[in-house]
Amino acid sequence: MVVRPLLDRDGAARVRSYGILSTFPPTPCGIATFSAALAAGLVAHGATVDVVRCGAGEEVEDPSVVAVLGARGPEGTQPAVDALNRVDVAIVQHEYGIYGGRDGARVLDVLAALSVPCVVVAHTVVSEPTAHQRFVLESVCDAADAVVVMTEHARLRLVQDYDVDGDRVSVIPHGATTPPPGLDEVTAVRLSDRLRLLTWGLLGPGKGIEWAIDAMALLADVRPRPKYLVAGTTHPKVRARDGEAYREMLIRRCWHSGAARSVSFDDTYRDLPALTQLIGASDLVVLPYDSDDQVTSGVLVDAVACGRPVIATAFPHAIELLASGAGIVVPQRDANALADVVRGLIAEPDELARMAAECRRLAPELSWPSVARRYDDLAASLFVAGEVRA
Repeated sequence: MVVRPLLDRDGAARVRSYGILSTFPPTPCGIATFSAALAAGLVAHGATVDVVRCGAGEEVEDPSVVAVLGARGPEGTQPAVDALNRVDVAIVQHEYGIYGGRDGARVLDVLAALSVPCVVVAHTVVSEPTAHQRFVLESVCDAADAVVVMTEHARLRLVQDYDVDGDRVSVIPHGATTPPPGLDEVTAVRLSDRLRLLTWGLLGPGKGIEWAIDAMALLADVRPRPKYLVAGTTHPKVRARDGEAYREMLIRRCWHSGAARSVSFDDTYRDLPALTQLIGASDLVVLPYDSDDQVTSGVLVDAVACGRPVIATAFPHAIELLASGAGIVVPQRDANALADVVRGLIAEPDELARMAAECRRLAPELSWPSVARRYDDLAASLFVAGEVRA
């Protein structure tokens, strides 16, 4: 595919406009938040960004959204394709659940119609896919000029377990909003007499919060007792299917286990500045996810970028990001192990401070400006002598 060369004043390749196909705010979705932050980062680097929304639209639409991937068929697909083909580079967020068709296969119709270079961001790389899931992801990657994953573990899984060309796969970390310099309550741990633990995000089965509640019950003898805040609303898809059953189960578990005096719930919606303040008011972030298959966690990256030590279960992204000492990994569904770590950190506050220092060391490379620059560099590298790499 021949394209016009994009050059800056020094003769280097530069991308002037992007199109992003994704869910997008105000949709409450991690990929929507990711796309909005990436778009802002690319704009800060001097590019323009047009968004093509997939999924249900909102009454109040973000001004960045120029088209919607509508109903199946040419009438629904063509406006999205036309919008993406008007930019220099398309960035397609891939997750099975955000596109129509079996395992999100409808995105293949869009990719097949693109006439501009395309970067696919693979948010999920399943370790044991069904045959059709494998087909969809391999087809998505084959249609892309470049594929981005967010961890080395995801890259190895994609290259070794799927029929994907490793030369096309790059690792760019999940970005995070880093706190402004000098905001002491966010950039440095302030140990109170009572250790403050935090879990946040959309709630639903698999988050493992029940094990953290059980751990708090095991810490009943600690004085003063640590406090654990669970912040976030129930995931919209979970609420539509099960109502508030998961949250109600967690509350009952608090009372039955004896942890009710130590655990509180807050379903307040917070924008990014307010969320950053919430993270800064904690001493320790807890990510007790049930799955050992999660290759990307935006919450994990946000915690580290805000200088907050993490206790996480042994999912791939946590194992990789916390390896240098920014946190501690424990087994899934093991309240005793989680409680033992918290007890040890209460006894050794200097260790908590060392973990926070390592988080702050890692933070700059996780900031959205840094991550957006890497996407910009990758997109520019697709232009070689006016041609896109095959």
